[in-house]
Amino acid sequence: MQQFSIKDVEHLLGIKAHTLRVWEQRYGFFAAKRKASTHRTYDNEDLKVLLRVAFLYHQGKKISHIAALSPEALEQEVANVPLNGDTYPLFVVQLVEHALAFDELAFAQLLDRVTNLIGFTRTIEEVCFPFLQRVGLLWMTNHMVPAQEHFSSYLIQNKIIAATESIPLPGSPTEMILFAPKGEFHELPLLYLHYLLRNQGWSVMFLGKNVDIPVLKECAAQPSVQYLFMHLLTNLNQMDPEDYLEELVRQFPVKSIIASGAGIHRVKRSFVNVHLLLTDKQIHQFINRKDEIPKYIIKVPPKSK
Repeated sequence: MQQFSIKDVEHLLGIKAHTLRVWEQRYGFFAAKRKASTHRTYDNEDLKVLLRVAFLYHQGKKISHIAALSPEALEQEVANVPLNGDTYPLFVVQLVEHALAFDELAFAQLLDRVTNLIGFTRTIEEVCFPFLQRVGLLWMTNHMVPAQEHFSSYLIQNKIIAATESIPLPGSPTEMILFAPKGEFHELPLLYLHYLLRNQGWSVMFLGKNVDIPVLKECAAQPSVQYLFMHLLTNLNQMDPEDYLEELVRQFPVKSIIASGAGIHRVKRSFVNVHLLLTDKQIHQFINRKDEIPKYIIKVPPKSK
């Protein structure tokens, strides 16, 4: 049975540790275990209850009302919340529960239900990504084992890949290469970008994660390739992203280089033919304006060193 600290629970639920302590003392509807150090700890079952309590609390229910519910009534009250565009937090809570329990069927069925309710794009952006961000706080503290991380990501990736494969191929020469640089191993956001691009009619060669520049050069040798789209989340194994972009400009002087992801937010220099998409809105605008470089991106020469 896994153990979670009160700080883990605070981050996951969005409820202050002090408030959790007050609830425990005043209402007694849950009781943290204590280590020899007297620090509070919570197990999987505690977390399941707290997820439901926090959801109802964030929905405006009074904590005194929630505390009076039996475990069965608490579960039923959560189940009775109407499914609509305002209940994304419920979907996130349920995904966390299913991930902790390794319940693949329930996880997949929930994704299908949410997709039917709000559509695929909103499901990924407003439910799956917040879910991954939320449980990422647990992965960072090693309270979700790697198997749970792979379990969750794998099912979401399968959903994205299936949606992408359902889109007919454009039948035109490759105009864009989509990749993550060497040292970047996060593929799920890249897969979603691939879906968005294909859905808007772009002819894309998907190279995936951890791509070496020699491989990129071989693929980009096709005359039809106009864009190199790089998505970067992490720190490129300590390589400076500005240095990497400079190398791309040197290696591909006639290509337009598009870069997105949290890893490029540290880029301060500007380069000819490098276009930074710093927000989700800019990413969508670029993808939706096929064959048109967004007006909010200005090409300027690199600063002299």
